[in-house]
Amino acid sequence: MSSLVIQDLHISIGDKPIVKGLTLTINQGEVHAIMGPNGTGKSTLAKAIAGHPDYTITSGDVVIDGKSILELEPDERARAGIFLAFQYPSEIPGVTIANFLRAALQARLSEGEELDATAYYKRLYSKMDLLKIDRKFTSRAVNDGFSGGEKKRCEILQMAMIEPAFALMDETDSGLDIDALRIVADGVNALRGEKLGILLITHYQRLLNHIIPDFVHVMYDGRIVKSGDKDLALHLEEHGYDWVKKEAEATA
Repeated sequence: MSSLVIQDLHISIGDKPIVKGLTLTINQGEVHAIMGPNGTGKSTLAKAIAGHPDYTITSGDVVIDGKSILELEPDERARAGIFLAFQYPSEIPGVTIANFLRAALQARLSEGEELDATAYYKRLYSKMDLLKIDRKFTSRAVNDGFSGGEKKRCEILQMAMIEPAFALMDETDSGLDIDALRIVADGVNALRGEKLGILLITHYQRLLNHIIPDFVHVMYDGRIVKSGDKDLALHLEEHGYDWVKKEAEATA
């Protein structure tokens, strides 16, 4: 079983510190949820781990199975097992989902190794059936003209095909209505298992009604200040974040 270990991580955008000493371990088979008010560093954490160039890790480390990934390029981090589902997925006009996924899988192979087309489509259709996605979906251009729910469903399909060790899901519920949220959550739940560790970043309890986390963490001012189980998310839904701010400031 692999582990993603975040060790006393500090992240800045330009000269502005955003994440200020965050420590967390995510094992394969676990679902962790990070909640917190706007501007506390939740999305910054996910993007920096994935290698986004706008974010600078000033100290600390991110380790998979004892090996730091911080010196790796974003594509190398992906091959090491990291998958980032974006809050606002990009559109790629002119590139079908089937061809996009095929290129992504080809890029993960060794030099000179070719992806078997028959095996690829067999696997693709198997994953689509698992996620209850119409097979006609793959002939559409990536996210081009998609609804919010379709964009997120496309990302779940990407995750299913790539089979990462760790999925960082940045506000997957953003912009989704109730029906779309349920469809996306069903897809994530279908992929849960001992070979996948998930970090869910969200503001709201509603996503966690459908994807039940093993652990819930509250982030405030760039740090995790509270951890618990799903009941912590319910408490936040009822009482908001003011009590978190007061406790954090009292112990600062």
